[in-house]
Amino acid sequence: MKFDINTITRENVKILKPYSSARDEFEDFDTAEMIFLDANENPFQNGVNRYPDPQQNSVKVILAKNNNIKASQILLGNGSDEVLDLLFRAFCEPKIDNIISLPPTYGMYSVLANINAVENREVLLSTDFQPQVEKILDAVDANTKIIFLCSPNNPTGNSFSDESVVKLLQNFKGLVVIDEAYIDFSEKESWLTEIDEYPNLIITQTLSKAYGLAGIRLGICYASEAVISVLNKIKPPYNVNELTQQRAIERLKDSAKIKQEIASIIEQREELLKVLNEVSFVEKVYPTEANFVLIKVDDANKRYNELIAKGIVIRNRTTQPLCENCLRLTIGIPEENAVLIKELKLLK
Repeated sequence: MKFDINTITRENVKILKPYSSARDEFEDFDTAEMIFLDANENPFQNGVNRYPDPQQNSVKVILAKNNNIKASQILLGNGSDEVLDLLFRAFCEPKIDNIISLPPTYGMYSVLANINAVENREVLLSTDFQPQVEKILDAVDANTKIIFLCSPNNPTGNSFSDESVVKLLQNFKGLVVIDEAYIDFSEKESWLTEIDEYPNLIITQTLSKAYGLAGIRLGICYASEAVISVLNKIKPPYNVNELTQQRAIERLKDSAKIKQEIASIIEQREELLKVLNEVSFVEKVYPTEANFVLIKVDDANKRYNELIAKGIVIRNRTTQPLCENCLRLTIGIPEENAVLIKELKLLK
């Protein structure tokens, strides 16, 4: 099915003239020796007295090189939540359009739909937590703009089958967003390798998980240059601050340490999986390709409260569809995991 970005972009966005910041006007110049008297900044140098690069070019260059794509195929946001919100604001007409999400999944898709007055059509995953493609396509109408896929999925931890994703990309004329927040913990390859094959494919990633930078709030959107161009029209001019950019660059350059930490988390995950199968009240341990494990227990509320009383905070997911009496456990450092395992074994 042919994808045409003009047919899904909001009319007001098409004609929008984006705000041009002071720094945007000089992005093609060598600014090292320039005197800046244009942005009403405090002129006394302290490292952050100037506005940050509005396009975060230094960060994008590293990400582009790491992923073998163009910097013009990247948009950065104040966390992935801002990136997702921009997608709603660029492509979904309030009170007219709709999106499709696949519960149980990341809750912000629904929250952002409500904030933007966009209908969220929920199509439950199958009992083995895979997209029900035919039901999804049946839910699509002329006003369906985006399908959100979280893979590996939160809170279930599993990745979606390639066949399901390809079928949606080929048969849906809107945008297919694959949220890959946890891709670094999976053996599956990122869908970034297919970004030039499918013009309606959008991939979101984050530095909050595997890169250990949740506190700096940096989300990443990879897409066609056409999609990124639309998003750049509506993003705030200085949405990613200077300190965030600096810390991101520093961390992205330390690839060896990142790989070491990911390997440690995966090793600890596998150890925890072995122990969980021996805990009496654990009824099922779900396969995972993320930095967390979903388990089904006899009484989620009871076990959650027992662990809280022991000073261990986990996530109770029992209210989510298909997740009755399920708890989500994030993988910690070895010492934290040892405490969790000890307390789990002591509970009766």
